[in-house]
Formats: sequence, structure tokens, C-alpha cells
Amino acid sequence: MTVTMDIETVYRRGFEYRCEGRYGEARAAFQQVLAQDPNHCDTQWQMGLIQGFEGDFDGSLATLQNVVRLCPTHLNARYDMAMTMMMLGMMDEACNEFKYILSIDPTHDNAKRQAVYCP
Repeated sequence: MTVTMDIETVYRRGFEYRCEGRYGEARAAFQQVLAQDPNHCDTQWQMGLIQGFEGDFDGSLATLQNVVRLCPTHLNARYDMAMTMMMLGMMDEACNEFKYILSIDPTHDNAKRQAVYCP
């Protein structure tokens, strides 16, 4: 008998693995989710984070940009994309993202902290 888990259960498992630093296992869980729903924005966001944690900042940025294209109001992905832009020296682009996030959610504490570095 085959037991299949629903997509959100698999996503949560992948998220837990990612939080524990078990990136290979997280990636495998997230790939299961994406096989069922290629546009699952939270899963793509997590995949982008893993890329960054593993040092692939250009790949991480590309993945996070894709998430933002698919889900423009995904403020966590936008914030992480902006942080990646900062790491890559793309200050103007990052500042534009922080300002955009704050225009949608003026209480976004992380964006507020970073926006102080913007002109």
C-alpha cells in the first residue's frame, strides 16, 4: 500500500529539513512539491534560500526573482531577494525592493532595518 502525503505536509517537512541545515533532504522534499505544483511559490522561495545558503548567490537571486514574478506580493521572497542583491553589490535594486516592501507593509521590521542604509 502506497501512502502519499499532501503537498503541504511535504512542504512542511522540507521546511523543517531546511531549518535544520539538511539541505539535500529539504531539496528532495521541495522537488516532490514542485513535481505536483511547479508554481508553489513558498517552495520555490525555500529552494532559492537553499541555493544562497550553499553559496550559489547568482542562482539564488534568479530563483527568488522568479518567485517574485510568479507571486509579486510574496514579501518574504522579495526581502530575501533584496538581501541577496545587497550581497551581490546591487544596492539600488535592493533599496527599491525594501521601499516596495514597506509600501505594502510599513510594519515589515526587517525591511525597515535595511532601508536605513538606502538613500
